[in-house]
Amino acid sequence: MKELFEGAIKFQEEDFSAHKDLYESLKQHQDPHTLFITCVDSRVVPNLITNTKPGDLFVVRNMGNIVPPYKESQTLREGFLATTAAIEYALTILEIQNIIICGHSNCGACEFIYEPPKKLDETPYVKKWLKLLDPVKEKVQALKPSSKSKRTWLTELINIEQQLENLMSYPFVEDRFDRGELRVYGWYYIIETGEILNYNMIKREFKPIVQKDKK
Repeated sequence: MKELFEGAIKFQEEDFSAHKDLYESLKQHQDPHTLFITCVDSRVVPNLITNTKPGDLFVVRNMGNIVPPYKESQTLREGFLATTAAIEYALTILEIQNIIICGHSNCGACEFIYEPPKKLDETPYVKKWLKLLDPVKEKVQALKPSSKSKRTWLTELINIEQQLENLMSYPFVEDRFDRGELRVYGWYYIIETGEILNYNMIKREFKPIVQKDKK
């Protein structure tokens, strides 16, 4: 904890002072342009990988960067409302223009769903939350991956596709998207290289995000 307290002091004395005008402008309201839905994994730092400032991103984090399907979030209210409420608030109140669902490499949630049932029983809350990844697991198993590493990689990518599909099941998301008022993206962040792949929902493929003048 010593490092955290020292970090808080350093922030107040150096980082805050360097951006004092920005923080002053944020004291009464926020006007983020993007809803960033990602995993709770400590290695994923939204503002760092997007090079954004405080006030730019409205961030939702949960295990596995999951978006509960709209109908399921309505019928299983006791466990799945936090992410649903944040999406609703971001679009209806903050009038967000972009949504990014960002998965990542070496995702513990995507690996955990293949653990033996006995181990899942040791973490009942995690087990219940990750039941939402059952459709992902079924799609991956149907592909019969040849190795554990390939299974993990496929799970992480297919999970992003699935969460985009779940997101579009929300009427207030689909309506804004169809009217051209909302842009939706799926990202895959590779921790060890810093590379980010963007999902093309029309072509259904992931491509690296690079400078337009680079091949």
